[in-house]
Amino acid sequence: MELLTNDEGLMAIRSARGAVEYVCAKKPKPLLKLTPVFEEKRGVFVTLTKKGQLRGCIGLPYPIMPLGDAIEHAAIAAATEDPRFPPVGKPELPEIAVEVTILTIPVSLPGEPEKRPDAIVVGKHGLIIRGMRTSGLLLPQVATEYGWDAATFLEHTCMKAGLPNRCWTYPSVEVLTFEGQIFTEKQ
Repeated sequence: MELLTNDEGLMAIRSARGAVEYVCAKKPKPLLKLTPVFEEKRGVFVTLTKKGQLRGCIGLPYPIMPLGDAIEHAAIAAATEDPRFPPVGKPELPEIAVEVTILTIPVSLPGEPEKRPDAIVVGKHGLIIRGMRTSGLLLPQVATEYGWDAATFLEHTCMKAGLPNRCWTYPSVEVLTFEGQIFTEKQ
């Protein structure tokens, strides 16, 4: 995966911020001259925080649409559709910080289930747990923010999927890893 430059990262942040302000405050979307990388299909997550606390996080883990469209889609969904929070209101916008994480394609973690923690690099890998007709995802930065080791990261990803915390040891449960390039809005 070609990495975005710092300037492209700023474009991603501006695009996400513009989409949030468009949907929450009816401001016009910024006219950005995006580079060709934004036409490539990529997975992306947009995270919104308020005073350092999570306020919304939604994304597309798989590359199903061009990055520019995916950023706008994820930003609007993070602001208005995260079931854990009410929609972001216009008065909150000055306190909202935007983070965009551009994802690599998730790949299945090979090997025996009990050895899965050995193949995970905390701070580098994000996780997806799939099985029992459900799934859960945690971004790479989550384990670092909470100081988790690989096994704890796996357990929390299981819980995010609504599964038992040790389901990562089940042969029928698939664990996927991905990496993310993170861009955080400066406030």
